[in-house]
Amino acid sequence: MVKKVKILLVDDEKTIRLTLSDSLREAGFIVKAIENGQNAKNILKQEKFDCVISDIRLPGIDGVSLLKFTKEHFSDTEVILITGFGDVEQAVEAVKAGANDYIMKPFMNDEVILRLKKITEVKRLKDENVKLKQQLVENARFGEFVGKSKQMRELFKLIETISKTDSSVLICGDSGTGKELVANSIHYSSYRKNKPFVKLSCAVFPETLLEDELFGHEKGAYTDAKARKTGRFEQANGGTIFLDDIDDMSLKLQVKLLRILQERCFERLGGTQTIQIDIRVIAATKNDLGKLVEEGLFRKDLFYRLNVIPIFIPPLAEHPEDIQLLAEHFIKLYGKGRKYYIQPGTLKAIMEYKWPGNVRELENSIERAIAFAGESRELEMDHLVLSSRQSFIPGENDPAKLRDFLNKVSAEHISKILAQVKGRKTEAARILGISRKCLWKKIKDMGINKKHQG
Repeated sequence: MVKKVKILLVDDEKTIRLTLSDSLREAGFIVKAIENGQNAKNILKQEKFDCVISDIRLPGIDGVSLLKFTKEHFSDTEVILITGFGDVEQAVEAVKAGANDYIMKPFMNDEVILRLKKITEVKRLKDENVKLKQQLVENARFGEFVGKSKQMRELFKLIETISKTDSSVLICGDSGTGKELVANSIHYSSYRKNKPFVKLSCAVFPETLLEDELFGHEKGAYTDAKARKTGRFEQANGGTIFLDDIDDMSLKLQVKLLRILQERCFERLGGTQTIQIDIRVIAATKNDLGKLVEEGLFRKDLFYRLNVIPIFIPPLAEHPEDIQLLAEHFIKLYGKGRKYYIQPGTLKAIMEYKWPGNVRELENSIERAIAFAGESRELEMDHLVLSSRQSFIPGENDPAKLRDFLNKVSAEHISKILAQVKGRKTEAARILGISRKCLWKKIKDMGINKKHQG
């Protein structure tokens, strides 16, 4: 249902008040009409209006004064001024002072309605943009974060708390646990949320290129420096910079980062001008920085500067109660409006598997499983195994081991159900949520004990 626009009409001419009010109501607006500026101010203090239509010449408080009062106290309320020929210059100045439009007497009521519709449509679009921006910020805060376990609830609470500070943060966790999501949430929950959020992985660039990416350079700093380049620190000014894989930063660059943390300034490569910046630094690592400090591979003073607020993200194996919730989230995300479901045996296997690649591995597995499932809408064991081949590291995380594990768990679950229903395959298929034909195939492929095939 579309919200009706509420208008406050202010004019000391009774004829205009009556005729214009009737026309506006017929056009679908809600109208309150009054005769002077003082009453208008009193009503504005009591009720919210979308737009004020006021004559410039009013007894006591005139239209321009009413405009200034409205914009000072109710900035979202639009203002249209009605003016006579002799007041045009005053009306133009009023528009410069914040009025949305002015209409000259004599006028047709349809003209006022047309102007009003244009103004309210612009206002509606502005309000929608504000709402969408707020939704985007909210989504950036926790939209990708899913979890109900004690560990995840404590993590969400910690993010909310530290977002109110401006201290440096060091996020620690295995690959795939969601370190970047934590950084996103911290930034978009902070007062810097409308400022830049710049991300950079220190593992992507060799030392010389990383230095250039971080600090930028002046024209002529080196052979290929044809023009000045702004670095990531400068781009993040006023906001937050997220430095992932901070342990891959060389000792030489660590010295420069330490200076930024201490003095909030730096120079571009090849430059002499000192650039002051206001940023929050969030760093992340999958390694034990304390151990790297002991080995002389990471500066102790930088470690303490970064580790003001440490955050540890637990591996998925330590909060398995979130696995099903995450799987359902990724099914919804990659299903794109189509409903998919996981067979009970497959779900049991997913819940028991350790997911060494953590949330990222689970996400990739679900995404590819949906692609393999096609039109069936049923995510089977084979879909999950096939989808996981590319995301498993040979050796300890070999996909063959995953296949064996999933098949073993699935066979145990099917055998258990068959035993409960005394081998009745139609009933077993119903409980398992699969077709009888699919059950027959699984019994055959997995070599399930013959005594359950009655």
